[in-house]
Amino acid sequence: MKKIKIGVIGLGLIGGSVYKSLKIIGKYDLIGISRTVKGDNIYNDYKFLSDCDVVFVCVPMNKTLDILDKLENYLSENSIVTDVCSLKRFVSKKKYLYKFIPSHPMAGTENSGWDASFPDLFKGAKWMITPLNGVVLPEQEVLENIIEDMGAKVVITSPEEHDRAAALISHMPMIVAQALCQNIKDNSIAQIMASSGFKDTSRLALSNTEMAEDMVLMNRDNIDDAVNSLKNNINVLLNGNYKEDADKIRNFRKNLYD
Repeated sequence: MKKIKIGVIGLGLIGGSVYKSLKIIGKYDLIGISRTVKGDNIYNDYKFLSDCDVVFVCVPMNKTLDILDKLENYLSENSIVTDVCSLKRFVSKKKYLYKFIPSHPMAGTENSGWDASFPDLFKGAKWMITPLNGVVLPEQEVLENIIEDMGAKVVITSPEEHDRAAALISHMPMIVAQALCQNIKDNSIAQIMASSGFKDTSRLALSNTEMAEDMVLMNRDNIDDAVNSLKNNINVLLNGNYKEDADKIRNFRKNLYD
């Protein structure tokens, strides 16, 4: 039985982890496309993707649309293409000649690049899929099987709901983490006192700056709403029954993660 051939464009943290994970699984033929990473079956020319059944586009958001357009010159109408962008509205506005299925793995670290990638990155993670116009293509099952092979769990939603949720749990927290660091830049005692609690809370301030800028530019409306919601909830804590409210939050957090 012919192996499914998979191409991975961009071998940074996410793309590198996809490539390494699928390579270890061993049931797929793999092609990597990168300008910087060298190795067997890794090239710097899209022509090597021409016979791929599935292609993962794992490049920065500001480069994704350009690559999705270029792939129409190399892939057949039966090829399945997915992206891994942390925003989904902006990639969901066009129908391509191939089978495009937007997606986003909810996994990552504060580090970036091929050297920071590792095959277990997606184990236990959620992997969002946002079908174009809400239409689930029959080919989506192939993509879901590949994602599940990497250890992730598929969750289906709309691009709009995805981007609102991403602002709440990822983009707004990143902005808050950066603001927390900005908040102590002139306080030398606070910098000396900062320990594990502050470091854990501000970890997202280490996010890749190109990715962070794309998030802010492309999801500003949802981030603004998330920040306003955070302000309201801070006021509730400061002006309400703090112990009662904090206990409710503790229980909610425990049920969410435990």
